[in-house]
Amino acid sequence: MTDIDFRTEPSRYRHWSLAVDGARATLTLDVQEDGGLFEGYELKLNSYDLGVDIELADAVQRLRFEHPEVAVVVLRSAKDRVFCAGANIRMLGGASHGHKVNFCKFTNETRNTIEEASQESGQSYLCAVNGTAAGGGYELALAADHILLVDDGSAAVSLPEVPLLAVLPGTGGLTRLVDKRKVRRDLADVFSTTEEGVRGKRAVDWRLVDEVAPNSVFEEAIANRADALAEGRTRPLTGSGIALTPLERSIEGDRIAYDCVVAEIDRRLGVAEIVIQGPKTAPPEDAAAMHAAGVAFWPLALIRALDDLLLHLRFNQPEIGCLVIKSEGMPEAVAAYDAFLQAHSEDWLGHEVLLAWRRVMKRLDLTARSLFALVEPGSCFVGFLAEVLFAADRSYMLLGQFEGDNRPPATLQLSALNFGAFPMVNGLSRLETRFLGEPESVTAAEGQIGQALDADAALMAGLVTYAPDDIDWEEEIRLLLEERASFSPDALTGMEANLRFAGPETMESKIFARLTAWQNWIFQRPNAVGEAGALRLYGSGARPTFDKERT
Repeated sequence: MTDIDFRTEPSRYRHWSLAVDGARATLTLDVQEDGGLFEGYELKLNSYDLGVDIELADAVQRLRFEHPEVAVVVLRSAKDRVFCAGANIRMLGGASHGHKVNFCKFTNETRNTIEEASQESGQSYLCAVNGTAAGGGYELALAADHILLVDDGSAAVSLPEVPLLAVLPGTGGLTRLVDKRKVRRDLADVFSTTEEGVRGKRAVDWRLVDEVAPNSVFEEAIANRADALAEGRTRPLTGSGIALTPLERSIEGDRIAYDCVVAEIDRRLGVAEIVIQGPKTAPPEDAAAMHAAGVAFWPLALIRALDDLLLHLRFNQPEIGCLVIKSEGMPEAVAAYDAFLQAHSEDWLGHEVLLAWRRVMKRLDLTARSLFALVEPGSCFVGFLAEVLFAADRSYMLLGQFEGDNRPPATLQLSALNFGAFPMVNGLSRLETRFLGEPESVTAAEGQIGQALDADAALMAGLVTYAPDDIDWEEEIRLLLEERASFSPDALTGMEANLRFAGPETMESKIFARLTAWQNWIFQRPNAVGEAGALRLYGSGARPTFDKERT
């Protein structure tokens, strides 16, 4: 099978079109039926597959960086009386289990990015539902700040997955109903088991949508609501946005290389060794120079490369179960960029770069892979880059030097950005999550901001797991990777997901930890995907046969 490529841009879109008019942008969905990512299904009624969502994710990212002047984004359909029929059922029925789960995870990450754009970037989203919005189509609407439904007697919103397919709404629908839109639990139960959905005034009364408008004034209502959402949302600019030019990547055998990230795959152990390369130049002199640098600005270049690599490994290398992450570079250079980002966090571009790093770190947290970080001489885990250490399941830091290596012993360094700038899906920083129940450890770590901590100091502060010396280093890492490779990937995935997200639950953590976990299980059950399962038989006219035993 051809690798899935997550790199795209508007001129290559097949299913979405993006138009910008001053402070308003319009994202129009017009899915091409023959434009599926794989063979064997047609994308009818604006139903979507991963290819459709890859374009949406790209567009949302571009609106943040290329069009910071945009204050409101209108999501709408180009098809008459149909907004979106949701994830394509034929695609789901024929997809592998892993693809179904990863597809749902990616769509959830994209919808979370839409919500973050409103909360953090001053870009509100308005969903104009001109007809049927079923399943994932309604879940797309749920990600918006405001849902406007046409009141024509037939247009409805629905989540029909339970009665029709024996699966769950896979893109956060159940969670957003009750947590975000505050739909009453009993009404949510009725709604989620009603195939035909809810329309008109009842949809407003149940809080499923925010307002309805008859066909005759629907366009006027869209314009009025968009203007209202845009009021006061445009942020001050110092110039135009930056172009997200094509991301350069080379794949040669088991080596994947970008300008500042390189990965080497060891298929015997199922390991991808990822090396993050530090900056080769000093940070820009000022915000204007950062804008002029655009995608060449080192933190942004790193973000784009690491994000693409994580998605490539997730979808195209499912048997690579362990990521070992290292860094190479001058700690002083990374510290200078960290300080620059702090100093320019109020600049819209600096702000977006910090938010983009937050999203990439969440993508790393949610990666169904074992994560290990190695801190060796020549490493540059400083400030925001040190977040990688705290995302890892374990971190190993060399005590002293390797024999014959003249480089000074490894150090790591904290900055103010490690204390709240990059919350996990549980709403806590990685250090707060690491030291849950030990607030004094967080306070002590904060007192060491700016200090170059050697292995002894880092171990004493609880910032790394182990600090072997050079005699034990190679053997320790070898045993670690061989042991990990001997365990069940299923058990590891469950264990890691449970241990990574200690502390409180948020809507975001529920979507990934609760909803995705249940969907993962349901996607393997015969009631959904067996020969007589609902997902397999949908559209055939045959009724599914359910095993009635509850587990």
